[in-house]
Amino acid sequence: MTPAEPPLTATDRSLPDDRDDIAALAKGGRTNIFGFLLRLAARLPFLFIAGRWYGADALGRFAYAVLVVEFIAQIATLGLKRGLAGALAQTERPHNHVVADAMLVTLLASLLGAAILIAFPQAMFPNSSINGLDRLLALVVIGVAGSDVALAACAYRFDIGATVRARSIIEPWAISIGAFAFAFYSTRDGLILSYAVSMIAALAASLLPLMRHYGLPRGWRPDGGRLWRLARRNLPLAAADGVEWGSRRLDMAILGLFVSPAVIGVYYVAQQVASLPQKLKTSFDPILGPVITRNLAENNLAAIAKQVSQVGFWIIAAQAGIALALGIPGEAVMGLVGPHFVGGTGALAFLLLAEVVAATAVVSESALVYIARHRNLMISLVMIGCQAALSFALILLARQMELPGLWVAAAPALALCLALALGALVKARLLSRLLGAPINAWRWPLLSAAGVACIVGAGFVALPARFEWVELAVGVWAILGAYALVIWRWGFGPDDRALFRKQKAG
Repeated sequence: MTPAEPPLTATDRSLPDDRDDIAALAKGGRTNIFGFLLRLAARLPFLFIAGRWYGADALGRFAYAVLVVEFIAQIATLGLKRGLAGALAQTERPHNHVVADAMLVTLLASLLGAAILIAFPQAMFPNSSINGLDRLLALVVIGVAGSDVALAACAYRFDIGATVRARSIIEPWAISIGAFAFAFYSTRDGLILSYAVSMIAALAASLLPLMRHYGLPRGWRPDGGRLWRLARRNLPLAAADGVEWGSRRLDMAILGLFVSPAVIGVYYVAQQVASLPQKLKTSFDPILGPVITRNLAENNLAAIAKQVSQVGFWIIAAQAGIALALGIPGEAVMGLVGPHFVGGTGALAFLLLAEVVAATAVVSESALVYIARHRNLMISLVMIGCQAALSFALILLARQMELPGLWVAAAPALALCLALALGALVKARLLSRLLGAPINAWRWPLLSAAGVACIVGAGFVALPARFEWVELAVGVWAILGAYALVIWRWGFGPDDRALFRKQKAG
């Protein structure tokens, strides 16, 4: 049974057919690519300051605290980062009232999560003492979760620019500037303080466009029953989000049981570099949501299959190029943060590969959460179970072989890559069966483009060590350019080129 067709909004009327849906998705894709470049430019200064000024130990302490805070924040959104699109598409209530409900539910869940962390701060700092204002870091949960839901509401109006401003400009530059300034105050707490400042700034940058799109919810009154129904309806989606997010952090959590904080700090840097292209696919979730829910209301299942395949190819193509550009000169990229971080190059390679293989699972899940949310959750749970088992097995094998700690760090990254590949295959096959149409984001020109990029990259990697700056300043862009040229010429069709072509207003 398909959901009842929602009343047409101005946004709906501007997207009357599948070609216009592709145009809307392409516009979001252009913004995402621009946002990635901005985030890359802002994230590297932070990693440089953190690695060179604070050191691997302080960075490891910071990384674990942020891991716990962001996990609680992910749970506190109650799946509304993606579920809000469905709630807005299937209601006749004023949209600003629905958004107000979502923000209030998120606030209440965030307060509960923050209270738990304040009561048990050892969850954030398991390997170090609790000092000063460490407990109050838990309050950042409110900012992270509130910002995520506010940006999801903006994305429902096809405003991906709000996400780019908050997540790719304000947040990373605030944490970079904060890390620089707080280093003169305390190299023990400076990273944590700069993180809190960046999340507060991102929250403010998320609420401003939210008010512009929806305004004040005049006449709105909170209703306990309605809020509970909203939360309960999204619980399976919240669990799936938690599992998907956790799969990106479980590796570091397990690794922390076996290695020192310094190794965790090195692994965190590799994870941060690898997570840059991850934003390309996660920010498609809110733009895909409105398109998928509208086509579900119209029972246009073939269009959904086409859109999922289309966006899946865009994400794989972009992430493969980025992975090659950052992975081939991986030693130089990690060495930029500090000489002792070079040992994390193996982990970086597996983490970048994991982002590529996960793309199909992520776009398939964008539809599955609306038509088979419970089965999607079961697949995600099995996937994270496989990841945990593989992580322990590979780490224990590496320790039995008496490999160095930084080599051990590559084991959970490999486990993540294998588990995500399995999840991608299963979710794509399930969605294809439910839609009655093929889901295929793979195209053979990806291999040709990767081969050309490897040849170009090998030339730069072969340069003497004193020319490492050339490898970074020129080689990264040369690899990306050679890859993009092949993909553009032989991999992209007319709909793909819409990603780089301005569309006339509907």
